[in-house]
Amino acid sequence: MAGRYYNDNPFDEEQEHNPFSDQGARGKGQPDYGSGPFYMTNPSVPPATNSRLSPLPHEPADYDHAATVDVPLDNSKDMKNKEKELQAREAELRKREQDLKRREDAIARAGVIIEEKNWPPFFPIIHHDIANDIPVHLQQLQYVAFFTWLGLAGCLLWNLIAVTSAWIKGEGITIWLLAIIYLISGVPGAYVLWYRPLYRAMRTDSALKFGWFFLCYLFHIGFCIIATVAPPIFFKGKSLAGILPALDLLGWSGLVGIFYFIGFAFFGIESLASIWVIQQVYMYFRGSGKAAEMKKEAARSTMMAAL
Repeated sequence: MAGRYYNDNPFDEEQEHNPFSDQGARGKGQPDYGSGPFYMTNPSVPPATNSRLSPLPHEPADYDHAATVDVPLDNSKDMKNKEKELQAREAELRKREQDLKRREDAIARAGVIIEEKNWPPFFPIIHHDIANDIPVHLQQLQYVAFFTWLGLAGCLLWNLIAVTSAWIKGEGITIWLLAIIYLISGVPGAYVLWYRPLYRAMRTDSALKFGWFFLCYLFHIGFCIIATVAPPIFFKGKSLAGILPALDLLGWSGLVGIFYFIGFAFFGIESLASIWVIQQVYMYFRGSGKAAEMKKEAARSTMMAAL
């Protein structure tokens, strides 16, 4: 048994045989026992031939090569018409641009300033930008004037609260309606009559706007002084939260009296601040020579009206 499975060194050059070479020269049914690990048990299998695989046939394309796409081409006449149309549009745009530039120049010569609404920030309804519109040496004064306008709004709002408390206690609805009228007419009226003229006067240094501001601001100061005192002229003075109705209502209702005393303090502070503002504006107006300029403009206007 040992001699039967004994085999020479398979890596020996003398014993090396290629099982795939010269298969036809070996006789039929003659096995090759010296092939080592490449021994074939079925010599009747025909040897592999060195043949190359034929390529796959080309598959026809899904589209027709002979099909053509009709692309419409404009003739020379259509091209000329489109060119004329484009030239007409270009001329029209150039004309509009010239008209717009002419209008802007006319607005600039007339001194009209296009203002962008930016205040209040949550719902812009007016233009207000002291830092960029007002000269640096006048910004502090303009800010104080702005605070007096806001202060007037706060005073009238608190006045409505105080008068509402008095109405609830039985003072009548008339004073409450008057308080509402003061609020809804006083705040926008103050802006239109004296704050916006002062803003534009500071911005453009116009003497006429300064004059209009002085006239309207004097009425504002007079109203604040009357509201501070609240004399019994209209409906016993209780439509305004001043010192006299506060003393009168304190013995009748302590809470309503306190509300009126707070209103008296607000109107008093507003009056003092307004007096300081008009004093400072007047000093600047006199110091900058705007008073003499205003007199000259008034005289010139009177002469032109007479002629």
